Amino acid sequence: MTSNVSQVEKPYEAILAQYDKVKHDLRIFMDGVVKYIGEHPDLIKDGYRIVHSYKSRLKDRDHLREKIARKAATGKTVDAGNLFSSITDLAGVRILHSFQENFSDIDAVIRRKVAEGDWVFSERPKAYTWDPETVIFFNKFDLDVSEKSTSYTSVHYLIRPRTDSPLCCEVQVRTLFEEIWGEVDHQINYPLPTDNVACREQIKVLSKIVGAGSRLLDSLKRVQQA
Repeated sequence: MTSNVSQVEKPYEAILAQYDKVKHDLRIFMDGVVKYIGEHPDLIKDGYRIVHSYKSRLKDRDHLREKIARKAATGKTVDAGNLFSSITDLAGVRILHSFQENFSDIDAVIRRKVAEGDWVFSERPKAYTWDPETVIFFNKFDLDVSEKSTSYTSVHYLIRPRTDSPLCCEVQVRTLFEEIWGEVDHQINYPLPTDNVACREQIKVLSKIVGAGSRLLDSLKRVQQA
């Protein structure tokens, strides 16, 4: 007898098979993106590495299946034909830096690669933040800036090797403080928001501590350089 789980999963197998076909090429593209940004010589100044660390991952089959199911529950259809346009975080890269002011250097490296024709943006880069002061900072760049009530702060780029390519790599750029908040929120509040009121309130408090910490680091750097 076929289990209920198997009956639920079976409709998605054709979609997952499409993903399997491109995983090798997607991994190679993702590895090139993360190494290009993470180890770029222009992001080393006076012996200081602007990029503190970086990491990457391909979405595994189970998480992809869950994401397709969540989209279906909201009326958004994902099939084998629209998989690569509907889900753009199959490959994910995270670039972490210490000082917010150094974001401009990372942004410039990414945009130069696009200007040279080696990458294309799948959509306009986006900045998400809850902090009005950070909104002002990000508005200095060519970004679509959104204030999020979820206390999340990060800049997202969707990069493809060419416009018609199914390969897409989501690049997230954020400070180390913002990464701390993101890791905690991901464990407690994702993919389903917690219904624990105390947890929700404490996550908001943590976001304010993170924002203050990022500003303090930038202030320390300016004092040190004065």
